[in-house]
Amino acid sequence: MLCGAMTYTGRFAPSPSGALHQGSLVAALASYLDARAHGGRWLVRIEDIDAPRVVTGAAGLILRQLAALGLRWDGEVLYQSARNACYRAAFDTLRAAGHVYGCACTRKEIADSLIQARGALPVGELPYPGTCRGGIPGGRPPRAWRLRVPPGPVRFDDRWLGPQCQDVAHETGDFVLLRADGLWAYQLAVVVDDAAQGVTDVVRGADLLGSTGRQRVLQRLLGLPEPRMMHVPLVVNALGQKLSKQTGAPAIDTDRPLAALAAAWGFLGFAPLAQRGSGVAQWLQDATRAWAARWKIAVRH
Repeated sequence: MLCGAMTYTGRFAPSPSGALHQGSLVAALASYLDARAHGGRWLVRIEDIDAPRVVTGAAGLILRQLAALGLRWDGEVLYQSARNACYRAAFDTLRAAGHVYGCACTRKEIADSLIQARGALPVGELPYPGTCRGGIPGGRPPRAWRLRVPPGPVRFDDRWLGPQCQDVAHETGDFVLLRADGLWAYQLAVVVDDAAQGVTDVVRGADLLGSTGRQRVLQRLLGLPEPRMMHVPLVVNALGQKLSKQTGAPAIDTDRPLAALAAAWGFLGFAPLAQRGSGVAQWLQDATRAWAARWKIAVRH
């Protein structure tokens, strides 16, 4: 629970795989407005830990787009690529406590094992069947390192979606912390970074709702705070696909910032704001008040 205005810290954490599009702007705007309505800090973190997906120049472009839209962040921008030592320290802590084990399985071997056990592959991410949990069969070297997930449901309240329950051990199984290519997994990096930055509230797209259970498991094992969560609806294209760089979403037109902001605002379910001027700053002030009224937040300044 928040103890006062100064305790709120939110963040927007894009991956630099391309320019901001309308889908990512929806999450950025919701995160920004929630922070400003609470009188808190709004941070920007560039999640560039997955080096093969990073597009040269995209991080700088994203920051310029945010600035052009009036979404000014507080403090310095954090880059995950500079934080390997922090992720290593968390990993070593978990490993020393017996929560981590090596895994030699390939994706094909996992899929084959699931087909043999269930007769078909599940839709979406493949849950790990625990093949190497008791030791790697045949003395093979580890390819990746997994978290030994404790049994039992993970429950949390989502401020947009309401009460949630995820059985991580059943739905996902022991998930990867250090990948076969030597890169840190998203789940570990985001948990370490949120704690380091003092993040109290995470407002992000509903596509990341399924990650929350895994992140809660890691936070509890590492003794880290658990931020409040809000997962906002996803923007989809005409085919029903999540609007993303991979599905060809066009970049935000920062020459028309009010139009872009108004479109994101409308997607979040709000009525158009009365035009009290032509400036982005005034629009954001009015949007902050409307956001606060919807979520019953006493606006802090």
